Amino acid sequence: MAGVKQTRDGAVGLLTLSEPASLNAMTPDLLGALAAAIAEMTADADVRALVLTGEGRGFCSGQNLKASEALGSDIAAGVMRFYWPAFRALRECRVPVVVAVNGVAAGGGFSLAMAGDMIVAARSASFIQVFSRIGLVPDLGSTWLLPRLIGRQRALELMLLNEPLSAERAHEWGLVRQVVDDANLLDEAVKLAQRLAAGPTRALVATRALLEESEHATYAAQFRREIETQAEIRRSEDALEGRQAFVEKRAARFSGR
Repeated sequence: MAGVKQTRDGAVGLLTLSEPASLNAMTPDLLGALAAAIAEMTADADVRALVLTGEGRGFCSGQNLKASEALGSDIAAGVMRFYWPAFRALRECRVPVVVAVNGVAAGGGFSLAMAGDMIVAARSASFIQVFSRIGLVPDLGSTWLLPRLIGRQRALELMLLNEPLSAERAHEWGLVRQVVDDANLLDEAVKLAQRLAAGPTRALVATRALLEESEHATYAAQFRREIETQAEIRRSEDALEGRQAFVEKRAARFSGR
């Protein structure tokens, strides 16, 4: 598929943004290819986790300004038409998503990295908001995602000052799960994805959904919503296996169903 490479490692699907000449800068074609690749990969029931990374020296350098005209005169409508499907596909993916950040994640590329569930960063990785440098405001979900990951004060610092955030500092601030040597990035990201792929997929994804809902719910409402979800999930094959394995004092063998 143009712009996005797809490979498999057992139950883990690997998606690679493949426009290295532009540091995988966003275009309608690239984001459309990503949305389609996510749909195609997760249509296979045997795929139980995804890894998203970028080819070459950077993860994603943000919006490709040369392609901005393709969004049309109504920028908001163009972004929602061409970009939102990929971001939504990541946030609502039926399997967990690990993002492996190599090199720069700038502007919208920073937003894209945060759209997954967990980030593994190469030591060369850096994160930069960049928007105010060119007189713009953060977009593509940054003002929603970033303060929830690192807090309001630190999010404002990154957005207003445009100072690059190193991989090590991103780890200290809780933005990324781990920092690894560049040569080991994909191996470590796939290893993490394999751990997730071996888990009770429906329960993992339902947990993510509950966390999303909790941002806008009262304690009482979320208390009830958790139990409603629990009542549904407990009938799944994995929940039955988990309880049986507990009784038999053995490791559970989850199937993702």
